[in-house]
Amino acid sequence: MISLMKEEFLAALTDKYWSSLAMLHFVETYLDPTFRGFSFVENLKDRQVFFEQVKASLHKLAIEPTDSTADVVTEAASASLDVSDVNLSAPLEPLHKKLNADQFAWCRSFDTSASNSSVLPVKMYPLHREREQPIYSTRAHVFQIDPTTKRNWIPASKHAVTVSFFYDATRNVYRIISVGGTKAIINSTVTPNMTFTKTSQKFGQWADSRANTVYGLGFASEQQLHQFSERFKEVKEAARLAREKSQDKIELTNPALNIAAPQDYSEDLQSPPVHPLCINGPMEDKLYRSQSADIELSSEKERIKKMLSEGSICEMNWEAELFTLQDSNTKLVAALHEANANVEQWKKQLAAYQEETDRLREQVASLETQSSRHSSNEAGKDELSQSLGELETLLKAKDEEIQLLQSKKSDFHELEREREEVLQRLQELEMQNAELERRAQNAEQSLASSLEERERAEREVQRILDILDVKIFDLTDLRQSLAKMVEK
Repeated sequence: MISLMKEEFLAALTDKYWSSLAMLHFVETYLDPTFRGFSFVENLKDRQVFFEQVKASLHKLAIEPTDSTADVVTEAASASLDVSDVNLSAPLEPLHKKLNADQFAWCRSFDTSASNSSVLPVKMYPLHREREQPIYSTRAHVFQIDPTTKRNWIPASKHAVTVSFFYDATRNVYRIISVGGTKAIINSTVTPNMTFTKTSQKFGQWADSRANTVYGLGFASEQQLHQFSERFKEVKEAARLAREKSQDKIELTNPALNIAAPQDYSEDLQSPPVHPLCINGPMEDKLYRSQSADIELSSEKERIKKMLSEGSICEMNWEAELFTLQDSNTKLVAALHEANANVEQWKKQLAAYQEETDRLREQVASLETQSSRHSSNEAGKDELSQSLGELETLLKAKDEEIQLLQSKKSDFHELEREREEVLQRLQELEMQNAELERRAQNAEQSLASSLEERERAEREVQRILDILDVKIFDLTDLRQSLAKMVEK
């Protein structure tokens, strides 16, 4: 039924019946997206009366919108329906200027106050939906972008729900649908311009320009995310092929009207000039346009196609820019957290470096005290003093680097580079300290060996002196003996 109405609306569009196009937009917008068709009584033979029943239902929906299409009761009369009672040919000239703000003002302006008593409510079968089998289903946590900040995610479900791909054969479109209880969490029509982006190992997102929101899905594993991403690409390609096939079919059916699908016009098309013509007459009563009208329609068609192509390109650029900004924002936030953690770590390292510097100063002071006690080894003392001076210079340079590092810690990139240089210099300082300790130990060993050599020499001299004393004493005795012998 809807497909037949679409064909009539497309034919009416050739005569610039903008109201018919607005009615088609109304059918696609106000009815449920999974709507499959009407189910009326089977004894209706007149197709014109059948169409008037549908128009009356749409009129009722336009004046008193309802949230459930299953509760819509169509008002019609099987044989006594007077078409003239429903004033569908109301003057549209004063209303076409308001179509930009309200595309259904013409529909809401119909006069229903003077209803004929012969129009009685007839028991009709309610609207129904045929059960569809999903193409692919998975379970995930659903999120939506905060419409106010456009930065934070708002959970759309308290727990993981089923997310499925469906194919709507009536409208020849693919949808992503997720239902939580009695509420539709996701109802997104897949278009060739959509892109599913993986922002982490278990999270992905896509932007729906029609719903003016961004959906996010959190999966239990990386494999589920990969499967959903691959299936999204397949469905997007299928949607592109379906759209091309639908456009080719429309071009073959209406060779004089090479335009895009009606749902595209509902988003991008501005209000064209409206002719206050009646749309209730049969197809045979329509007038064909002249050659000048054909030329005007062709130029208008080219302008509309150009507007649609530019709008599609802008939409793709905006989506790409949005995803790029979100990715950059995520990376910047991660870098900021990492920088804060690095600053705390660097503060601890600076405290450790200061403690190490104090310890080295104490060690240098102790080495100076030890070197002052051993004044006999002048050469070793000079070398040790020179080494200590170099160490003191390095320590001063170290203190200056620490102060410079503390003054520049706000810039964590510069601080990271300087930290590496400080670590390298600290390693060199530790190596020099080890070399200095080795030299100090060698000096102590040489000093101890020199002291031992001195003590050994003193003992040897003392022994020689003792021997000399004995020899002198013996010589004295010998002299005295010789003197006595001479005197005798």
